Amino acid sequence: MRVPGTGPEPDTIRPTSDAPAPDAPGPGVVVAGGGLAGRVTAWRAAQAGLRVTLVEPDPVADPARARAASAVAAGMLTPATEAVFGEEPLMEFGIRSAALFPGFVAELEEASGLEVGYRATGTLLVAFDADDLAVLDRLHKLQRRLGVATERLTGRECRRLEPVLAPSVRGGVLAPDDHSVDPRLLLRALAAAGARAGVAEVGARVASVERPGPRGARLGVVLDDGRVLPADQAVVAAGCWSDRIGLPEPVVPPLRPVKGQLLRTRVPAGEPPLVGRTVRGLVRGFPVYLVPRADGEVVIGATQEELGYDTSPTVGGLWQVLRDARELVPGVTELEITETCVGLRPGSPDNEPLLGPTRVPGLHLAGGHFRHGVLLTPVTGEVMARALTTGTLPGYAERFAADRADETTTWE
Repeated sequence: MRVPGTGPEPDTIRPTSDAPAPDAPGPGVVVAGGGLAGRVTAWRAAQAGLRVTLVEPDPVADPARARAASAVAAGMLTPATEAVFGEEPLMEFGIRSAALFPGFVAELEEASGLEVGYRATGTLLVAFDADDLAVLDRLHKLQRRLGVATERLTGRECRRLEPVLAPSVRGGVLAPDDHSVDPRLLLRALAAAGARAGVAEVGARVASVERPGPRGARLGVVLDDGRVLPADQAVVAAGCWSDRIGLPEPVVPPLRPVKGQLLRTRVPAGEPPLVGRTVRGLVRGFPVYLVPRADGEVVIGATQEELGYDTSPTVGGLWQVLRDARELVPGVTELEITETCVGLRPGSPDNEPLLGPTRVPGLHLAGGHFRHGVLLTPVTGEVMARALTTGTLPGYAERFAADRADETTTWE
């Protein structure tokens, strides 16, 4: 399935999979992983004047083949409506990143010549029954306590905003600053911007990182085909596969893959949009969302399953998503299904990101973003560029330091 969007054809921005290891003099930064975390890190590091090589086996122009969770994600930028009690610092980190998005998108689209499908239309969170409404009310109190701009609405007020909502919807919360982006277009734009900034790309998989590296380098990044890239610094950004890369010390925690099944659908030709903004809902305690795109696509998802590395779509999982979406928006039954998707979110032990230096000199992490990988893209690039150029994290990101475990313990 071709990714919609503007700009050059995919082959004009995608390096060939048999590209040789770079021969530029002196080692630089090697980034392992071509999802959003890896690509934004590579782009920002190159902008900071570092020589960067990104290693990724999957072509960014073919998301159906990509392993990165960001190639499957719906693209919600929703720190307010995805808030969870006990995760207030993470919510504040997400709010910071969401505030960066307008400027980040403008800069990236200019640098890449590609659009990213950014939609600043807000998000409506709705409740199906009384129990769901009670949960939503508690969430609204949390949002107000943290100073987030949201508005509590009655069921009738929700249907004025989105007339297709079912009559049974009991109420909702409007989050005007919770927006959306198309992650597939975002990946392509980051790849193009990185290439224009000088990022070299190698089509391979990182097998291990060793020290010392070849030619006097601090590190050696070993590829699955046997090549070794010299590096002064390396960034492990391979999602839930990061802890499968061999490292000099066990500095990556046991990341758990959290399976998400979703559907990509389309409004029939000639029909008006189904919804005008992202609609999130609780249906008997189960979350569901509909994310519209400007071209008529509607992404519907998603399950949250702890099933290891299983990426098989299942009747039960997709039925659950469609069942709950239909309860809130009966009109989903008229949509055309264009793709079923399964992604693996990378969850850290505490569900918070792992950013910056580890106790292995020169080795950094950029991962563990779990449900928030798309939302945290701009702030991840900002934090990782700081870490790679200064060796430290900005104060607002210290909570998410990759080396936050006690120095006397390991992640084993």
